[in-house]
Amino acid sequence: MNTTAPLRVFLAVLLSLCTLTCVHAAQPRTGGGYVELLTPDNSLLLLIDLQPQFALATHSIDTQTLTVNATGITKAAKVFGVPTILSTNRASTYGGPFFPEVTAVRPDLTVYDRTLISAFDDQRIVEEIHKSGRRKIIIGGLWTDNCVMLPALTALRDGYEVYVLTDVSGDINQSSHDMAILRLVQAGATPVTWLAVMLEWQRDWANARTAGAVGSIFSESMANSPAQ
Repeated sequence: MNTTAPLRVFLAVLLSLCTLTCVHAAQPRTGGGYVELLTPDNSLLLLIDLQPQFALATHSIDTQTLTVNATGITKAAKVFGVPTILSTNRASTYGGPFFPEVTAVRPDLTVYDRTLISAFDDQRIVEEIHKSGRRKIIIGGLWTDNCVMLPALTALRDGYEVYVLTDVSGDINQSSHDMAILRLVQAGATPVTWLAVMLEWQRDWANARTAGAVGSIFSESMANSPAQ
């Protein structure tokens, strides 16, 4: 029995598959628009459940650092005119108020209080995001593996591009935080840090309208961050 012909066919098919895979891998990834830079005109900031009761049980990041980072990104969003949404969970009966350092920056904003775990199950929040016209949602909050992850997954399903603020999020332990970030990345989200986002919004130091404020926000955050 001649086995040479089938072997040659198999090798030819295998070579073709390898070639197609290599070509595909070499092409730039443009799906989802994630290669497009974040700008003040395409971004929306969503901060969820940054509240004392949840912070008390958070051990993947210390409360002072979390507060400084949340305050920094909120100040940056205000400077650049980026729409910002704040939400709490059972503020009056369990979670407590949103971090006052953050709401002091944006006293003009309504803080949407929920009983729902996922902010994307709250139609008030969904409608505000929709009205903004922004497709890039920058999200942070407590805890990473539920109140951040669940709305992020729904947003991805609904066609939004999701950027998770890893240093404005936290969980009851490091493993819970890390596994949530890993799951979100596998689902299509992009991990970012608040300072990187602010500098991406700035992009050019010749933009004098915001450059001074960006420098001040950075200096204030460094001064208020715990010593390393």
